Amino acid sequence: MKKISAFIISAAMLFSLTACGNSSSDGSGSRISNIYSNGAGQSSSSTSSVTSSAESSDILNSTDSEQTSSNVPESSLTSSDETTSSVSKGSSVASTNDSAVEEKPTESTDSQSQAVPERSTSTTTEENTLSEPESTKILVACFSATNTTKGVAQKIANAVNADLYEITPQQPYTSDDLNYHNDSSRSSIEINDPNARPAISGSVADMEQYDIVFVGYPIWWGDAPRIMSTFVESYSFSDKTVVPFCTSASSGVGSSASNIERQAGSGNWLSGTRLNGSASDSDISIWINGLGLNL
Repeated sequence: MKKISAFIISAAMLFSLTACGNSSSDGSGSRISNIYSNGAGQSSSSTSSVTSSAESSDILNSTDSEQTSSNVPESSLTSSDETTSSVSKGSSVASTNDSAVEEKPTESTDSQSQAVPERSTSTTTEENTLSEPESTKILVACFSATNTTKGVAQKIANAVNADLYEITPQQPYTSDDLNYHNDSSRSSIEINDPNARPAISGSVADMEQYDIVFVGYPIWWGDAPRIMSTFVESYSFSDKTVVPFCTSASSGVGSSASNIERQAGSGNWLSGTRLNGSASDSDISIWINGLGLNL
């Protein structure tokens, strides 16, 4: 009995276990399978989700990266490019500004240097023209047979900063020509002929330019040599001051100066003066200062 009971109990338990196994296979097993399946699905989903999350993360990261790359770097690059462009433009602007700084003031300076100073120079020139007349031009002309008168004329020219012109006869005088004791000498014949006009070699280049003319000669028999008549009759002395002077060892100027003044027929003639052939520079300066020429 015990064995039968044990067998029945074992069979019942076996049946129960079988039933449980079927139920478990239909229900719980299915649930377990579903759970597993769901778990796997969830795991798969989780994996997929993780993958998706990872992909999303990658995408996000990529997107973020791209956005960051497109926003930050691009804006940075754009900003950098713009900055570079701006700097480049800035350089261009700086160059333009530098150019403006260099050109405009230069133009302004040029304009000023071309406009103001030119007017100033013109004004100065006009003022100088009005206030400072041209310097007085002076000529010292002399005839000197023995170089005595020429020496005095040279001192006068040096004292007044004048041009010196020597009246040279076409036919030079010899010592015999100058023999005053021989009535037949050339000089004696000429001085006794009021119409004698010995020819002169050369001429004054531009008599018109002179304002003052000193006229010097030796005294021959109390008068100016006839070659002086030739000289004064060859030029116009209009608007000129004429200063006659002579040299002589003993004779005075006499009527010699008034005679050639009359023959010249023009000019403002001062009184003639006899100067010693050995007159010093100081003597010459004192005489010139006493003429009232304002030199």
